[in-house]
Amino acid sequence: MRPPFSPANWHVATLSTGLVVAMIAPVAAQAPRERIRIDNGWRFQRGDPAGNSVDLRYDVRPAVERSADGKVADAEPEAAATVAADTARVLKPWILPTANAFIADPAKHHVRPAGDPGSDVAYVRTDYDDKEWTHVTLPHDWAIAGPFIKDGPYGGMGRLKSWGIGWYRRTLDIPAKDRGKSIFLDVDGAMSYATVWLNGKLIGGWPYGYNSWRLDLTPHVVPGGRNQLAIRLDNPGESARWYPGGGLYRDLWLTKTAPVHVGQWGSIVRTPAVSAQRAEVTLALTIDNDGSAPAQVEVASEVFALDAMGKRTGGVVARVAPLRQMVAAKGSARFDGSTMLTNPRLWGPPPTQSPNRYVALSTVRVNGRVVDRYETPFGVRDIRFAGAQGVLVNGQPVRLNGVNNHHDLGAIGAAFNVRAAERQLEILRDMGVNAIRMSHNPPAPELLELTDRMGFLVIDEVFDSWERKKTPLDFHLIFPDWHEADLRAMLRRDRNHPSIMLWSVGNEVGEQYTGEDGAKIARELVSIVRQEDTRPATSAMNYAKPDMPLPAEMDVININYQGSGIRTLPGQYPAFRAKFPDKVLFESESASALSSRGEYLFPVSGSLSGPVRPGSGGDPDTHQVSAYELHASDFGSSADREFAAMDQNPGVAGEFVWTGFDYLGEPTPYYTSRSSYSGIVDLAGFPKDRFWLYQSRWRPELKFAHILPHWSWPGREGQVTPVHVFSSADEAELFVNGVSQGRLKRAPYAYRFRWDFVTYQPGEVKVVTWKDGQPWATETVVTTGPATALKASVDRARIAGDGRDLAFVTVDVVDAEGRISPRAGNPVRFRVEGAGELVATDNGDPTDLTAFPSAVRNAFNGKALAIVRAAKAGPITLIAEADGLAPTRVVVTALR
Repeated sequence: MRPPFSPANWHVATLSTGLVVAMIAPVAAQAPRERIRIDNGWRFQRGDPAGNSVDLRYDVRPAVERSADGKVADAEPEAAATVAADTARVLKPWILPTANAFIADPAKHHVRPAGDPGSDVAYVRTDYDDKEWTHVTLPHDWAIAGPFIKDGPYGGMGRLKSWGIGWYRRTLDIPAKDRGKSIFLDVDGAMSYATVWLNGKLIGGWPYGYNSWRLDLTPHVVPGGRNQLAIRLDNPGESARWYPGGGLYRDLWLTKTAPVHVGQWGSIVRTPAVSAQRAEVTLALTIDNDGSAPAQVEVASEVFALDAMGKRTGGVVARVAPLRQMVAAKGSARFDGSTMLTNPRLWGPPPTQSPNRYVALSTVRVNGRVVDRYETPFGVRDIRFAGAQGVLVNGQPVRLNGVNNHHDLGAIGAAFNVRAAERQLEILRDMGVNAIRMSHNPPAPELLELTDRMGFLVIDEVFDSWERKKTPLDFHLIFPDWHEADLRAMLRRDRNHPSIMLWSVGNEVGEQYTGEDGAKIARELVSIVRQEDTRPATSAMNYAKPDMPLPAEMDVININYQGSGIRTLPGQYPAFRAKFPDKVLFESESASALSSRGEYLFPVSGSLSGPVRPGSGGDPDTHQVSAYELHASDFGSSADREFAAMDQNPGVAGEFVWTGFDYLGEPTPYYTSRSSYSGIVDLAGFPKDRFWLYQSRWRPELKFAHILPHWSWPGREGQVTPVHVFSSADEAELFVNGVSQGRLKRAPYAYRFRWDFVTYQPGEVKVVTWKDGQPWATETVVTTGPATALKASVDRARIAGDGRDLAFVTVDVVDAEGRISPRAGNPVRFRVEGAGELVATDNGDPTDLTAFPSAVRNAFNGKALAIVRAAKAGPITLIAEADGLAPTRVVVTALR
């Protein structure tokens, strides 16, 4: 049996590189590895076969009645429910062995029982006719098309029916020439409790919907024959506090290798010594031998620089000397080498550093014949956590201007799309974001490739709960059996990403409340991190105080909302700083401010921050929250209050705002809505006013002034309509129709200019600003005329015609002067001509329950969004029309 791949047993797995062995394993003449995305040709069906009598459950779950919606997000997690013993033949014993490669103690490995449960179920048989099933292409989210659930307590999970059972079937083409190869199914993510059959044989599975995992298909494939793959998912209701999605929502891959090959996630690149002149690079490779005889293996590696898009540029910049050793049959061995880079191109976050990268190309030979080639992208950087100095990247202090993001991509749901994620990161980068917290689960691997390429620092997080539950059927049900495997799987998959600075083993876990018992679990998880990697470990804490046991187990101190103080409790920055003077401290969730883009509610609070209440930031009739950006969840606070708390505690390394984008589900405070109100950017990708407040702090060099609200208020003539301005200037003067409303100097711990007693009259609002006594920026907002037309713009005029790339088209409702009509809600009709198709529409309105695929979408405060995909190469024309308005069109070219 292969030893688990962890630093604790490296000395066991490594043999002398000078060992000479006479017995050499025969190796067939085979090409190096193939990695084939299997995204097309899938058939999909909801539910188990009619009349099925076979128990296909992973395990017995607690009985759950429909629970109340709108549970307070910081409520104390509860103890797990006791489940009565059941003699049902559940599939758990057959699934657990999939975890063995990630369990360090061989004595704890799971032994698979005999038999193949489910082999008689119609859907797994090769002769089953699935022609009536739905054709789908992966990644696929079975719930995002809707319809939305309009009644009942389903707001927490996004009012989309993500729960239930779903089946996927596909024939795998395994040519006869692949006989003798090792063949694996690699799953980037499946939501959830996946069970896999091939040719009627139960292969294995993985319960946790966010992790990536592998199954060895080799003993079960029929090269040259038909190979029927069947995957069953069983996504529980009451299993998430947000929209989890459903289905095979990330990529699946067929990986083919020679019997001797680099193992799953079998490379580790580290840069233990880095300077501007030299960088030491260590490379460890684990080689698996699936053959029946030992093999004398040679591994040699070359290092190349990568360009901004991840392509090799130039020649070899360094070499790792060849390493040779014997690898036992059905065993593994580790090959350790190192090299030196001269004048290395360092990886670091913009704008002060550049995200330069390299790739190590490793070639594996047996008897002089190449049997595998394996690429490991990496970055050369030195990240240090320096107590009150904060985070140092390559010796430079980097303030953490971070956000949290959930995994859904708005109108396309949980089905991962590289361009949709890239667009989100581009918008956040424009705001000044330099760090992302993956809340609260391992992300799609492509997202980490983007953060590597674009230069974001990352907190990679694995669990939202441990043994205590937040929802009745969440991860706590499988934590005892799977926490080690799930944590090691994330660490091994992601450890070579230079963007990852920190591992998080939990978020607001219930074990904060259980004293030493909770600390014991934390200690185990942190120990696993230290066995697998050199980067520090943490857990986000919304309850634990400095004198409690759990914080002491963490390498870095993250607190959620406690920095500025939760509800009436005082801020905890000073207490944590005093207790842990040598540890970095930052807020892993800050603010949780709430607003609806373009919705300005009156009267306007004179306070700096307050909870949303009827008539004070919230409208119980429309279920909208004021965009004056002064209100938050009950446990949160405004951005202004967070800024002040950090400025008064300079030993804090930064913050991760809750959240960068609105997300599906958790729509505090109005659970009849579909999506959250906490994003700085709405669900469609349109910035709220808060965007410019953060930009003024995180990019203070930008010369701008942002005025809110808009100035088109028929019926408000003569009424008080406060005007606020966001800018990094230190003085500002406001004019309404040329009349000064006063010149203001920024007060200490103030982050906006406020004129709270302006009387509305149509016309022009103008602000003039100064910084350090010099003119800074001027901005004007005017009363718009009646809406006359639609106006379209697109994020990119050229996209790839690969069936995956997307164009995001913004449609504004405008007046005769081309100015956006800020209160327009006209229904907009979309159609696409040419080489593309309409994927989804949106408007950022959290209350809009129109299904995302709808070609008709009401504008929300003057804006609507259409998402277009190229079906093939060629021109794509999107036309937008609305009654009584001039239509608009935009052309996108899909390239081969």
